[in-house]
Parts: sequence; C-alpha cells; structure tokens
Amino acid sequence: MQYSIKRAFNFIKWRDVGHLFLAAFILPWALLAKLFVRKFWLVCEERNEARDNGYWFYRWVRENRPKQKIAYAINKKSPDYAKVKDLGKTVRYGSLSHWFWYIVADRNISSQKGGKPNAAVCYLFEVVLKMRRKNRVFLQHGVIINRLDWLNYSNTHMRLFVTSAAAEQEFIANTFGYPKGYVQMLGLSRFDALHDAEREEGLLLVMPTWRNWLGRESRENRGLEFSETEYFKVWNGFLHSEKLRSLLESYGKKLLFYPHRNMQKFLGYFTSDDPRIEIADWRKYDIQDVLKRASLLITDYSSVFFDFSYMRKPVLFYQFDEKEFREKQYAEGYFDYHNTVLGKWTESEEGLCALLEEALAAGMPLLPEETVRTFFPLWDTQNRARTYEAICALKRREK
Repeated sequence: MQYSIKRAFNFIKWRDVGHLFLAAFILPWALLAKLFVRKFWLVCEERNEARDNGYWFYRWVRENRPKQKIAYAINKKSPDYAKVKDLGKTVRYGSLSHWFWYIVADRNISSQKGGKPNAAVCYLFEVVLKMRRKNRVFLQHGVIINRLDWLNYSNTHMRLFVTSAAAEQEFIANTFGYPKGYVQMLGLSRFDALHDAEREEGLLLVMPTWRNWLGRESRENRGLEFSETEYFKVWNGFLHSEKLRSLLESYGKKLLFYPHRNMQKFLGYFTSDDPRIEIADWRKYDIQDVLKRASLLITDYSSVFFDFSYMRKPVLFYQFDEKEFREKQYAEGYFDYHNTVLGKWTESEEGLCALLEEALAAGMPLLPEETVRTFFPLWDTQNRARTYEAICALKRREK
C-alpha cells in the first residue's frame, strides 16, 4: 500500500487535483444513477484517437449487439470524432460527463492502461483504494513482448487482460501476477479487419517507436535539442541515404515515414527532398489503413510489426540503440528480434539497406500461412465476438 500511494503521488500534477474535485463532485450523482442504469459499458483509447482495439470493439458492438448500452469517450476535436459519433453515444474525454459514466459503468473497456478520465486519480481509486478493481477490461494496444512492470496486476488490478499470441499468453499469465482466468487469449479486436488487406506493391512503411527519454518532458531533458539526439540523426540520416534513394528509384517504390504518436511532436525536424519519401502526420493517416496498404515494414522495436506479420507481410528490424533502449525503456521479454521467422534484424544503416535490397529483389514474399497460424492460433475474424462474450461471462460469474 505504501509503495502504491508513493507511486500515485509521484505523477500527480495540478490538473490531476482538479480532476479529483470533479470526481468528488459527481460521485453521489453517479452512484444514484448506477442504481437505475445497469449493464452499461464505457469504451475508449487515447483521448484523440478512435483507430485502435477500442474503436474496433465499440464499432462491432454497435453493429452486432445494438441493445448493449455502451458509449465511447473521445476528444470532440479529434480527427476521428466524426466516425465514432455516427455509431452511437459519445462522451467528451476528461469531462464531468466522462467521470459520471466512468463511475456508472459496469465495465470500463480500453486499449490503453491509462484510458480513463484522469490516469492519476483513477490509479488512486483502482489500485491504491481498490474501489473498482473488478470493473476494468484491457483490450490492449498491441502484442506484448517485453517485461512491463507497470502492467503487473499489482499496478493495474484489471479484471480481464486480452492477449492474441500463444507465447504472449504464456508470458503474461506466468509473469505479470494476474489471478487465474484474468488473462485470456481472445485476439486483438483490430486484427479482425486485417484479413481483407490488399497491399499496395509500391508502398514501403517506416514506423520507428518512441523513446521515453525523448518523447516526454522530464527534468533531465529540459533544454535537450532533438536534432542532436542519436534517434534523430539515425532516422533522418536513413531518409537522406543515397542507397535508399537509389533503391526507391530502381524498384519504383514510395516510402512513408510514420513515427510513433509520442514522437509526432518532433515531426517537423525530419526532412527529405526525395519526392518518393513522405513524412506522415498522424492526423492525416489512419495507422491501420497504412498498415493494410503497405507491402514492407521497417521498424525498430514497435509491436505494430505483429499487425504486419499477421497479414503475412515482411518486416525489417533496425535496432541501432538496443543497449540504451533496454536500459532506459523496456527490459527484454520472451521475443528474440535477432532470431525470428517474423522478420530480419540489423543494427546498421548499411545492413538495413542490404536487407531492403534483398527483400525488394525477391519481390517482398509473404510469410507462410502456417508460420502465422503457429504464432497466432486465433487467426480468424472472431476476435471481437470472443471478447464480447468473455466480458458478458465475467458478469455472469460475478453475480
């Protein structure tokens, strides 16, 4: 308990205090409403997005189980707001209304651990005070491959933790401390929409993930010039590589450079004078649409490569800062990037260009279906249906 309280207060900011007052104000009204509003579900992901597992699950429920009482929380200024509001009830993310429905809801469902009105205050309620620990369903943001202590049961108290890969299920069930039956392999909701992908042969995709020592403000990073970081120099250097330019021209390809959303604040630093290369703004590109269209993916550590592998498409791993990444961000889990049938690994720009040339010359062949089915036993379009039934089953067991 002492550790949890200390952890909660380490992250509290003034806006969090404001949310504490909002929660306290609406609490009696929400508890009263809870007596009359039963079996209500609240879904969300990041405040400005509706393009991950939360969106795809919400959409399926609205289209296939219209009698289910359900709402989606999102910032109304989000570029994704329009496609959600046409499906059903929406709630303004972080508002008094969000707090009201968060308390009323029988199930708070999100693809993000922090998917709630205010992460710090909700951590106090859910983990420290253990007020809503049987309420939360974690749809996940991607396939987990690293040791992530912040997702341990002691730090979340989530009731249902969705997985989609055999090795992932075993790793989380045995390592993260969840009670038996809390971790279930149901499949990621967004994977249902990947089976109809028609790849665009001329499109290559580069999606480096974020760095927590660069993508968020901290005392040690104040005054840090992004253009001086290794992350920028390496990726921008690749975009300006003469070898890359030559390969794109020789094979008639285009390249879309799409950094993780936590690195999008630095998008203006990256440049290219090659008309075949585009620097992608997340607001203009739906990530799943891009993943479905692209023929080859280059990434570093992003688990988004599993979406690509799920579609049997080739992946190249470029890990120039592996030691620093493991020390500062994510400790290694069960997955070995160096030796995997799902992609090929390198630590140098020269090696990356060589692997890219090899893939282009071979026609960027698809992975064998058997390989994908071995990693993803639930390789079908029933992930959302399974998730819905699993959530309903929780209610039946806990009556």
